Amino acid sequence: MRKFNNQKSLPRYKGIAFIMTFIAIAVIGKAAYTMTAKKDYWMDVASRLKRDSVPITPARGNILSADGQLMASSLPEFKIYMDFHALTEAKNDTAFRDSIDLICKGLNELFPEKSPSQFKSELLTGLKNKKRHLPIVNSRIDYNTFIEVQKLPVLHLSKYQSGFHWDEFNARRRPFGSLAQRTVGDLYGAKDVARCGLELTFDKELRGINGMKRRQKVRNKFLDITEVPPIDGADIITTIDVGIQDLAERALLDELKEINGNVGVAIVMEVATGDIKAIVNLDKCADGEYREIKNHAVSDLLEPGSVFKTASIMVALDDGVVDTMKTIETAGGVWNMYGRDMKDHNWRRGGYGTLTLPWTLKYSSNIGVSRIIDMNYHDEPEKFVQGIYDLGLADDLNIPIVGYSPAKIRMPKKNKKNQYINWSATALSWMSIGYETQVPPISTLTFYNAIANGGKMMKPRFVKQIIKDNEVLADYAPVVMRPQIAKESTIVQMQRILTEVVSEGLGKKAGSDKFSVAGKTGTAQMSKGAAGYTSGVTNYLLSFAGFFPADKPRYSCIVCIQKSGLPASGGGMSGVVFHNIAEGIMAQSLKLSVNDAKDETSHFIPQAKTGNLLASDYVLNFLGFNVKNGWNGAYPFGSPVWGTVAANNSSLILQKKQEDNEKVVPDVHGMGARDAVYLMESRGIKVKMTGRGKVIRQSIGAGEAIKSNMICTLTFG
Repeated sequence: MRKFNNQKSLPRYKGIAFIMTFIAIAVIGKAAYTMTAKKDYWMDVASRLKRDSVPITPARGNILSADGQLMASSLPEFKIYMDFHALTEAKNDTAFRDSIDLICKGLNELFPEKSPSQFKSELLTGLKNKKRHLPIVNSRIDYNTFIEVQKLPVLHLSKYQSGFHWDEFNARRRPFGSLAQRTVGDLYGAKDVARCGLELTFDKELRGINGMKRRQKVRNKFLDITEVPPIDGADIITTIDVGIQDLAERALLDELKEINGNVGVAIVMEVATGDIKAIVNLDKCADGEYREIKNHAVSDLLEPGSVFKTASIMVALDDGVVDTMKTIETAGGVWNMYGRDMKDHNWRRGGYGTLTLPWTLKYSSNIGVSRIIDMNYHDEPEKFVQGIYDLGLADDLNIPIVGYSPAKIRMPKKNKKNQYINWSATALSWMSIGYETQVPPISTLTFYNAIANGGKMMKPRFVKQIIKDNEVLADYAPVVMRPQIAKESTIVQMQRILTEVVSEGLGKKAGSDKFSVAGKTGTAQMSKGAAGYTSGVTNYLLSFAGFFPADKPRYSCIVCIQKSGLPASGGGMSGVVFHNIAEGIMAQSLKLSVNDAKDETSHFIPQAKTGNLLASDYVLNFLGFNVKNGWNGAYPFGSPVWGTVAANNSSLILQKKQEDNEKVVPDVHGMGARDAVYLMESRGIKVKMTGRGKVIRQSIGAGEAIKSNMICTLTFG
């Protein structure tokens, strides 16, 4: 084995080590030079080549009605700009100057608020100054308009060639306009920031999760490279029924205009589930128009007035201190309660005298209800208030809408000396008829809905599900807040009394002759804070709360109207709105059998108009009618065959008509508009039409020779 020679190998290793050391020192020196002397230069280059951590905004989720119709959705909008520096670098500035007139003419057609000369002046100034971010128009534009701008000369090139670039936004749009606007919610202007309603409550779910991208320059082009893709927002399925919502809004709006109301609220709830099918909040604005400004339905803490009397009587019935045979004296309509006069609404007409307990509600007697409660609870007002609590009126409903506040019903408290510290002698009397309490309309409706539901109190439900890509992320089932708010016997008695309030008492205008309605009217003076109830014009809160059909309740509803001055009637004003909503809802769900319409004058063989028999034959066969001497519906688009359709007891007979001379005016009597106009205009006769139905008169008689520019007026009826 050859011995290793250190003398020959060692110099070689030293040489390699020296060279590597020299290279390392050179690299370190160059790096130090770059990091110090050339730092600013390379930082500038880096900033032009890429931009890190640019967020990608996800698509905001939709808000849908109970049957899947869009109530709020995000659509793209754009702000458009010109980068004349990029245009010049791409050497397309000459082409831009040559096309400037065509570009400005096209922009003027899309944005007529600026003339072509104004566009030309602004663009040429921007080109001269090499502006990098010149707005073409100051406002956002929709997607269709954006596409039209992109088709203009030069601007159709890539952004690096044309300098045409844009910012894209997710604009929130509501296909049904103002329907349930405050409940669905809004976003703040140009920002993707929720401001109210379900948009705000479920903002996290709707918003999604931002992605991340970086902008990298590759071969003289900037590319957006996605590092973390965005996660789009989920969709919210509400309980709102668009048809019922529209119906409730129109009914309330019509009455507000009729009585010059200030504020209107209407809520419709499904009895069995607590689903909110409609919720309307209308304010009268300075221009006299009514708009959704505030969600009064869940946020207004107002004294409810007489709709509260139902709860008072229920407490007394449930405690067994009275029964429905109880009589109470109301005298001449004025009764002094501990130094303060209480009046019934008809006190000027002599009052109601002696009333039974049910009639105190039917006539909405302040004296009758307050005396019943005072006689049984004056020494223990806390027992009465606890009874109100047990009915669920003061429960926190946890409504998922910002601004909601639960009812405020004061519980009497005593000090160490056994003296009431927050209670007066008159407090119980006035609380029993709906004063000295603050209850939002949604809480009052929830209470009445529980009566309709046999005593089971359901939580108002606004959202059913959160879904994404057909997958259910969250399911909000109906929630029972109280299995039974009162004894079953009490509920049955109150259902009967409330039905009689509508059929026999002050709530008649809320009723219907097609189905039974139950409910209670309310007319209350509204306090003006420190000024009390007596400063200037009196404001009133007019209410009607109830359910329908009374025998098998499906829906509950409350209508509240605030107005100034007299006349003011809960039954006569809010009750009318309730009536229109109830009848509209029941009509929408009405299913009729054809047998119900059968009588001695009924005809079950259809009548067909004179005209094209091929079309008549096709339609009648498709509908399953027996057509003799026809074509079995086989030639709907063939050349017209003119004639009439006759009917006997069980079938239809097609009768062809002898063809007219094409040079004379045809006889179109009995024809529909389509056939009559076709036949006339095929012969060069211009047609004018009035009315609807079939032709009963033609201004130019049949058989008259056709002349040029002839005009025939057809009257339909």
